[in-house]
Amino acid sequence: MIKDNNQSCAVIGAGVSGLAAAIRMRNKGYRVTVFEANSFPGGKCSTETKDGYRFDMGPSVFTMPHYVDELFKLSGKNPREHFNYIHLDPVYKYFFEDGTALDAYHGKEKFAEQLSAKTKDKKEDIIRYLNRTETIYNLTDEVFLKNSLHRLKNFFTWPVARGILNFGKIGAFDTMAGANQRSFRDPRLVKVFNRYATYNGSSPYLSPATLNVIAHVEIVKGAFYPEGGMYSITGSMVQLAKDIGVQFKFSTPAREILVENKKATGIRTDGGTENFDIVISNMDVYNSYKKLMPQVKRPAKTLDQPKSSSGIIFYWGIKKEFKELGLHNILFSEDYEAEFNTIFAKKAIYHDPTIYLNITSKHTPTDAPPGCENWFSFINVPNNSGQDWDMFITEARENMILKINRVLKTDIRPLIESEMVFDPRVIENRTSSAFGAIYGNSSNNKFAAFLRHANFSKDIKNLYFCGGSVHPGPSIPLCLLSAKITTELIS
Repeated sequence: MIKDNNQSCAVIGAGVSGLAAAIRMRNKGYRVTVFEANSFPGGKCSTETKDGYRFDMGPSVFTMPHYVDELFKLSGKNPREHFNYIHLDPVYKYFFEDGTALDAYHGKEKFAEQLSAKTKDKKEDIIRYLNRTETIYNLTDEVFLKNSLHRLKNFFTWPVARGILNFGKIGAFDTMAGANQRSFRDPRLVKVFNRYATYNGSSPYLSPATLNVIAHVEIVKGAFYPEGGMYSITGSMVQLAKDIGVQFKFSTPAREILVENKKATGIRTDGGTENFDIVISNMDVYNSYKKLMPQVKRPAKTLDQPKSSSGIIFYWGIKKEFKELGLHNILFSEDYEAEFNTIFAKKAIYHDPTIYLNITSKHTPTDAPPGCENWFSFINVPNNSGQDWDMFITEARENMILKINRVLKTDIRPLIESEMVFDPRVIENRTSSAFGAIYGNSSNNKFAAFLRHANFSKDIKNLYFCGGSVHPGPSIPLCLLSAKITTELIS
């Protein structure tokens, strides 16, 4: 039984981080109300069904499931009675234009053995590289991911001191691509590891080698598939929140965060104003200021950092099963550097895009009709700065079909019987992500980890922020950690 503390908390946005913050605040005794503009929860982690095909609309790679489990345990419940997942092995299938197909297995030994058999690099060199990414993880996990970087006292701890003393080992002054090109002889392996920059919408040719830590998380610590798809994360968290007393108001967008005497006092919706002791915004922090607090001086230096990439996504219902494909598939561009240069320097889409195919019907057959597959077909594109997106969509669709046909030696045109399309405009409208940038600010500089907005307002008391646009960053695990950091700041 949760003991009320006679205080109230508003959470703006029912994304993964907002849901986690609501659950944590309710466990602290607050009366919590979640305000969500959409008629459905989840933010980017939502779902849609069309013509018998079900799709997860956003995040599709699931790591560190113990952060979801932690919310159930905190609430006195057995997570396995409410939320389950399986371990993936292999995690990814990689396809190249030269006909090479690589399976990325879980664990250093198995991963290195499989990839060394089909590339020019030796097993021991691949393991040596993964050992370095593990070192980065051990040095940065407590420092960057589990603590606020915006409270001075957090820097006077042993994990932080250890990180500072070993700063040269985390690759902060090198780029991902630079470190990876020196680590491997085979350009295909370089691409495999460079692609981890896309997990936070950045370029491996600009972002720090510190981000190679993502390889350790996925390959060594493991990737998982939630039973029923990624939306089961959202669904289980919503049900947990309701079970412990969190109130939800869907189709109720927050219009303003009320501020009096530099103190957040509540929110205004179309239905009126409501007073709260604490306000937590899970809305993109850029739009939190622009749309909800236009009268408040904005932290321009932080908010105006370059934004991440976005995506064009075709949700295709495919009238065939492809045995050579798995849950997660990458079809690589021939010229990876040219692709990223086109996205970030030219603000355009590349003619030979790297394609990510996520097919949940591989593990949840009911996500597609019998003998069919649901393809979440994604390419990285620039965020929205006024480009002709209708033209880009037409070009992208044609180039993606041509590439898939080449690599898989097939013709998918007559197999597409259902289609939905997301572009940066749709993403911005549906999720309030500024400019349709999926991951908030980009990490295309070595200080990016320190340039994300804090989980609290330095100027407005009782106002907090969580989610992928603030510290520690995007992805489901980091959004869950963001909620934890935020709520632990609230005494």
